[in-house]
Amino acid sequence: MSPARRPSSFPHRQRGLTLIGLLFWGGIVAVTAVVGMKVFPTVLEYYTVQRVVDRIAASNPPTVPAVRQDFDKAIQVEYSIQSIKSGDLVVTKDGNDKVVIEFAWDKEIDLFGPVYLMIKYRGKSR
Repeated sequence: MSPARRPSSFPHRQRGLTLIGLLFWGGIVAVTAVVGMKVFPTVLEYYTVQRVVDRIAASNPPTVPAVRQDFDKAIQVEYSIQSIKSGDLVVTKDGNDKVVIEFAWDKEIDLFGPVYLMIKYRGKSR
């Protein structure tokens, strides 16, 4: 026979995650991952447009059509730029005769069912 266990004077508290807690946190992680996977490509597109606009502004093209032509060439190379066209660019000059290019677009992302996420991207050359 096995020796009888004597009750401990210090009760041990169990630690861990219950099944309900695991399902709750698993759901939170899954929703966050889905939203992240849908938003990440649009953020990459924004940074690609910003990089292209900065490069074009640094070359200081002489005319607005030259800026638009350079942007159209960049769109052909950068496959991730889909939300904005050269006609959407606002081209101005600052006080030092330096070209300033501004851009903006809204991106609507379908999450699930009737739920959408609207992101407004805005930027200008440095």
